[in-house]
Amino acid sequence: MHAYRTHTCNDLTTTYVGQEARLSGWLHRKRDHGQLLFVDLRDHHGITQCVIDVSHPQFPALEAVRLESVITITGKVVARSLETVNAQLKTGQIELRVANFVVQSAAEQVPLQVNSDQDAGEEIRLKYRFLDLRREKIHRNIVLRSAVISSIRRRMIEQGFMEFQTPILTASSPEGARDFLVPSRLHPGKFYALPQAPQQFKQLIMVAGFDRYFQIAPCFRDEDSRADRSPGEFYQLDFEMSYVTQDDVFAAIEPVLSGVFREFADGRGVTPPPFPRITFADALLKYGTDKPDLRNPIEIADVTEVFAGSGFSIFARNIDKGAVVRAIPVRKAADQPRSFFDKMNEWAREQGAPGMGYVILADGCGKGPIAKFIEGDRLARLKALTGTGDGDAVFFACDKAAGAAKLAGLARTKLGHDLNQLEKNEFRFCWIVDFPMYEKDPDTGKIDFSHNPFSMPQGGLEALVTKDPLDILAFQYDIVCNGVELSSGAIRNHRPDIMIKAFEIAGYTSEQVETKFAGMLNAFRYGAPPHGGSAPGIDRIVMLIAGEPNIREVILFPMNQRAEDLMMNAPSDVTERQLRELHIRVNAPKK
Repeated sequence: MHAYRTHTCNDLTTTYVGQEARLSGWLHRKRDHGQLLFVDLRDHHGITQCVIDVSHPQFPALEAVRLESVITITGKVVARSLETVNAQLKTGQIELRVANFVVQSAAEQVPLQVNSDQDAGEEIRLKYRFLDLRREKIHRNIVLRSAVISSIRRRMIEQGFMEFQTPILTASSPEGARDFLVPSRLHPGKFYALPQAPQQFKQLIMVAGFDRYFQIAPCFRDEDSRADRSPGEFYQLDFEMSYVTQDDVFAAIEPVLSGVFREFADGRGVTPPPFPRITFADALLKYGTDKPDLRNPIEIADVTEVFAGSGFSIFARNIDKGAVVRAIPVRKAADQPRSFFDKMNEWAREQGAPGMGYVILADGCGKGPIAKFIEGDRLARLKALTGTGDGDAVFFACDKAAGAAKLAGLARTKLGHDLNQLEKNEFRFCWIVDFPMYEKDPDTGKIDFSHNPFSMPQGGLEALVTKDPLDILAFQYDIVCNGVELSSGAIRNHRPDIMIKAFEIAGYTSEQVETKFAGMLNAFRYGAPPHGGSAPGIDRIVMLIAGEPNIREVILFPMNQRAEDLMMNAPSDVTERQLRELHIRVNAPKK
C-alpha cells in the first residue's frame, strides 16, 4: 500500500465498500457524537468522512488533533445508512472506518477558519494566504483560473498562433503608467524596466517573420489598486497578427473569448460572434462611458434641443455657454415614490453636480419640479428622442459634453442596478472602436496620445498632415464585457515616417523618437508587415466567469491595496552591501 494514499478524498464510492483504503489530507472538521468521532478529511480533490469508535486505542489521540493538521488515515470503506447519506458530497454514500492514523504535520491554532467562508478581513487573509487558499470558494476560483488559461492556450494554438516568451528586463516605454525600475549592477546609474506590456517585442516578432504570436504575459505597472485591477502585476492574453485588418483581428479573437466563456458559463448566456461594434463617440453618448454594460437596457439620449431657449433658465443659460443635456430614460419608473427621485438628486450632489432634474410621464403630460418647462412641442420632442411614454421617467444631466456624459453614465449604471433592470446570467460583449488618436490636456492644453501611441491613424500620414489632431481617429479598439474592459488593441503603426509624425504632434522630436524607440524603428526600416493585435486581461476574464466582484479573489498571491505582500513582507529593506553593489543611495522621505 502506498505510504500516503491509495485514493484521493474524492474517489471513494459504494463500489469500494469492503475494501481497505488509505487517505491523506487536512483535518477539515470534527464532530464528537460521544461513542463516535466523525472526521472530515480534505485534500485538493474533495472531502471524505472518516469515523472512529470510542473503544479504539487511537480515539483520544485523534480527538486531540487540531484542525488543519495533515494526517494519513487507513481503514475500511463502509456504506453509510440511508439517513446519514450526504448528497452534497461525491463520497457522501460511504465513510472510512479508521483502523489507524498518522499525523504527518501538526497544525497550530489557525488564525482564520478554513472550513468556513466567513470573511476574516483583508489583512489576515493576505498574511495567511496559504490558509485562505485552502477554503473551498477561493480554491475553486484558482482551479478555474488554471482551466481557463488552459482553454485559452488550446484555442489560440488551434487558431494557428505560436506561443513565445518576451523579455522581462527591458527598457522603459510610454504605456501610460509608472514603470517598475530595476537597477543595473553592471551599468551603474542605469535601470531596466519591467514590461508594462510586451508591446514593442510582439511587434518585433511580426517584423521577424512570425505570422501569429501569443503568450500568457506577465505585465507590471506601478498603479493604484481597485476592484478590477491588481496593483503591481497582472496577466494578459497577449497576441499579434501580421497582414491583418481590424476585422481580421476581431474574427480571430472572438471565437476564443466566446468559446472560453461558453465553456465555463454554467448555463449563463454569452454573446455569439460577431460581437456588436460601438464607436467611441456613440458609447459616450448612449452609455456615458467607453466601457458600457450592455446588460443594462437604459440608453442615454441627447435632448439639448428640448431645453434650448426654454423657460428652465438653469439649463438654457448653460446651453448658451456650450453645455449639453443628456437624458436618462427609465421605463416603468413613474410609480416610484417621491423619495426615490429625491435620493437621485442627493446622489447627484454627492457626485459633484448641483442635482439631477427629472420628469415623470403620466396621463399624457409631465409631472415633477421642472415639468412646467417641458410642455407641448417640447414634451413631444422629449418623448420622441428618448422613446418614452406614460409610465416612464426621465432624468437629466446638464454640463459640458464630458461632464454630462460622465454623470449620465453613472446615473444609468445606478438606475439599472437600483431598479433591477440588468439582464440576469448574461455575458454581453461588445467592441468599442474609432477611438480618437489624440486628446488635449484640459490643464496645459497640450496634445497627447489618447490611447496607444503605436496605433495606426485612420487616413495614415495624410490625416496627420492635413487634419486637426483632435479630429483624427485611430485603428484602436477595446473589448468590453458587462462593463469591464477586457482588452485594448490596435492595428499598429508599422511605418517610420508615420510614427515620427504621430509622435511629433504629441510633442516628441524625431531625435527623441529615434532614441526612445530605436529598436522598433530600426526594425521597421527593414520591411515591416502591416500588423495588429490585442491583449485581453486574464485576471478580469476569470473574475467575470467566477462572478467575483474583486480581482483579488482569482489571484493566487495578490498584494493588498497599498501594493504590499503581507505574507512575504514585500517591499522590504535591503542591506547596505546590496545598495553599494548597485551604486544606489536611498534618500527616503522623513517620517
